[in-house]
Amino acid sequence: MFSLENAVAAVMLLALIVYALMGGADFGGGVWDLLARGPRAQAQRELIADAIGPVWEANHVWLIIVIVLLFTGFPAAFAAIMTALNIPLSLMLIGIVLRGSAFTFRSYDLKTNQRQRQWSRLFAISSIYTPVMLGICIGALASGRIRLVNGLPEGGFLVPWVQPFPFAIGALTLALFAFLAAVYLTVEAQDQELREDFRLRAWISAVLVGALAWVCFFLARTEASTIWVGLATRSWSLLFHIATGVAAIAAILALRFRRYYLARAAAVLQAGLILLGWGVSQYPFLVVPDITVAQAAAPRITLALLLIALGAGSLLLFPSLYFLLRIFKGPSAFAIVESAKEARASPGHRGEQPPASTQ
Repeated sequence: MFSLENAVAAVMLLALIVYALMGGADFGGGVWDLLARGPRAQAQRELIADAIGPVWEANHVWLIIVIVLLFTGFPAAFAAIMTALNIPLSLMLIGIVLRGSAFTFRSYDLKTNQRQRQWSRLFAISSIYTPVMLGICIGALASGRIRLVNGLPEGGFLVPWVQPFPFAIGALTLALFAFLAAVYLTVEAQDQELREDFRLRAWISAVLVGALAWVCFFLARTEASTIWVGLATRSWSLLFHIATGVAAIAAILALRFRRYYLARAAAVLQAGLILLGWGVSQYPFLVVPDITVAQAAAPRITLALLLIALGAGSLLLFPSLYFLLRIFKGPSAFAIVESAKEARASPGHRGEQPPASTQ
């Protein structure tokens, strides 16, 4: 049934899905940056940097929306989550900062091999463990172990998240982000050999996503029963699994026949369905088993004003994102990327003195 709290919760879930589809691929790019090998390793890293560079910071707006909606619309849930999951959330925040800083310094610091290796290593490591922390937090919300006693988590600060199911969800999140990044990069690549490199990586990560998804599903039966009941016994469960499976097979077949735009669309659908299935199967709980959407909701006037603010903000947000993506990912993007490469290769950019005039 429609209600203000359900509307806010739906927007929050939608923002999280968009963050995974866009920002998640940026983290996945860091995975492939670390695993770049062979004679085209440097070209692979340059492609990843060019794909991420223009828009990576803007993707965090979706995570900010999730946090603001949770804090304002569901303060009781916010307090419980931030208390019980203080450690993984703090590690995730540190990872976001380290990753962004390393990416920026790698782009503009001196182009010596030692400096580049240091920044690349920090960029890749933070890109790997940050999605794992995000997945752990999502898994912990469904595990039923987040329970506060006198304002503190029952059993201590490790019990809510140091469990098999949250770590399995963390591994699935990392694999899913790597899969999205590899598929996106097959579209971004202009060189056929680079496309083949990331096509192979997309296949490998697709298999890993499927295997980890089944591991999480079977673990949920004993570790997160609310999720298992939602995904296995409800009227929509079979249809959900069929749709997700069709999207996964479509992505693999599209990669097989080198239909990269179709593969990207299928990968987006698959990842979106996975996250949507989690959110719908956990409903009506925000935090299993004690905090529901209705129980944690702020007063109706707060929710109403929050939805009005979202509507007004979207009038500015969506046109801005459209123009950003149009400029850096549209038809003229390739020329912009080439100009950026020339600028990075110039003597002044490397910290060297330009040659003296011969006149």
